[in-house]
Amino acid sequence: MNLSSFSAALAALTATCPTSPFASAFSTSCRHIQHHLSRPTAPTAPLFGIMDEVNGDAFNLSDLLKQDDDDGPSRDEMEKAYEMFLGQLVFSANDPRIDIMDNYDLCVDPKWLSWLDRKIANCRDVEEKMALKDLNDMILDVKKRVELSKAAEERAAKEAEETERNRIAAAEAEMEKGRALTGADLLRKAAAVDTAGVDAIVKEQASSEEKNRKSFYETDLTPEIRLSYEDMCKNVLPPYKPGDSPASVVFKYYDQFDAQFIKVLNERAQNGDADSQAVLDALAVEQQKRVNAATEALKDVLSKGDPMRMEGAIVKLAKEGRIDEPFLLLLEANANQAHAAGATGPAELMTKLRKRAELEKDKQSASKEIKLLRQLLREPNANEREKILTEAFTPKEALIVPGTAANAAKAMEGEAPDEEKPMPDVPPPDFINCCKAVLLNFGNLNISEEKGDLSTQIKMIASEAEVVATRIYGKGMTAREQQDRMWKEKTTSIFDLETLEIEAERRGEVAPWANPDANDDLLPGFGPDGKMRIGGQ
Repeated sequence: MNLSSFSAALAALTATCPTSPFASAFSTSCRHIQHHLSRPTAPTAPLFGIMDEVNGDAFNLSDLLKQDDDDGPSRDEMEKAYEMFLGQLVFSANDPRIDIMDNYDLCVDPKWLSWLDRKIANCRDVEEKMALKDLNDMILDVKKRVELSKAAEERAAKEAEETERNRIAAAEAEMEKGRALTGADLLRKAAAVDTAGVDAIVKEQASSEEKNRKSFYETDLTPEIRLSYEDMCKNVLPPYKPGDSPASVVFKYYDQFDAQFIKVLNERAQNGDADSQAVLDALAVEQQKRVNAATEALKDVLSKGDPMRMEGAIVKLAKEGRIDEPFLLLLEANANQAHAAGATGPAELMTKLRKRAELEKDKQSASKEIKLLRQLLREPNANEREKILTEAFTPKEALIVPGTAANAAKAMEGEAPDEEKPMPDVPPPDFINCCKAVLLNFGNLNISEEKGDLSTQIKMIASEAEVVATRIYGKGMTAREQQDRMWKEKTTSIFDLETLEIEAERRGEVAPWANPDANDDLLPGFGPDGKMRIGGQ
């Protein structure tokens, strides 16, 4: 290949895309090469110098592809935006999962997740790295839950459509049979129908529906349920870390073994998974240990003899952290057995001890919101739930003055300390956020056949809480509604001021309150810069 053909080839390449920045830069480089070739050169190996320059970094155009997009934000701006968003998630007072759901589209953005992964990889502080990794795991978990929820809704919609098509097909088939009947057939069929027969048919259909209704343990596992427990299966099934065993893993994750997860493990075991069967066996052993411990604790409580001393023993157990689910279930089973045997006194005693145990267990909760939610979930009476919510949401005067340094100084000087405004035991917004967090984490749990899943109960309680809070504090208002209210009370809304200011700018005028050149003094004796005027200044 000679030099002239090389120049012609470069010219042909640049002619294919003359409008792109890549092509223009490439054509400039080609002209530089052609100019270099047209100059008189020394007879000592000129081709080597040209090719060395072409193959070197002088004509490396890859940097042009790394330029920031002129229409979009720069890399530094995106970095600052990501840092601000990360701070918003980390330093929020809400449950992180709630903030993730409120900003779901931003949290699941692939660019944001890639940036967060890089930040975790480059972080040198151990605690910060663990916190960021936990946040990343939460985001991925919420994303997975949302995707599974959408898949379940789509599957339920398809099943509903299929059921409706079958119903319509059956109705059309019945109509065809009716069209084929003669007048005499219709009269004979009408004469055979009476009120008693209709009632019998309705009862028969109701009984058949009751028989066909499946219990929780009879319902089939859906693909979404299996996918939702994949991470939990990875935690409890082999391969294990050195020193771990099925027994130790079951002890560690015992509180996360719900009925649905046990169904998943049973299905795996029935399909021949020996590891799942080993975990189930270890779970049975751990359950038996806890039931035996609960039995011994209950014997110790009942040995006190006096009901008041029994309650004192329960308080002691609660402080020691020994009131668990087996202990509460054992108290409930004894109360039910006593009721069935007609022993009213022992049944009432067991019920009273169970309520006291639940109350003491609630006191060990990390927050008042969780404590209130547990009380409401246990209460079957709507009127009693309303009383509990009213008591929790009503503002109360503080009996003790806060021991702040300012109040201590005022007390030494003989002045009255500052009093805080009355506050409720549980503010309604905090309780609603607590309900949202529980729905995100445990909304798929099934409480009972009658009550349904946990999400149904919490949504009902949240609606009742909204009614009580509205009755105490009044209806909440948005920022626009508050401004409209001020407008009706003979004041000016900032939204209306903004509208007037925009209209004035369109007319080429400036609103009086938006005049940047106005030198009106905010206070007498002060200049527009906020400094005090002295003498003739």
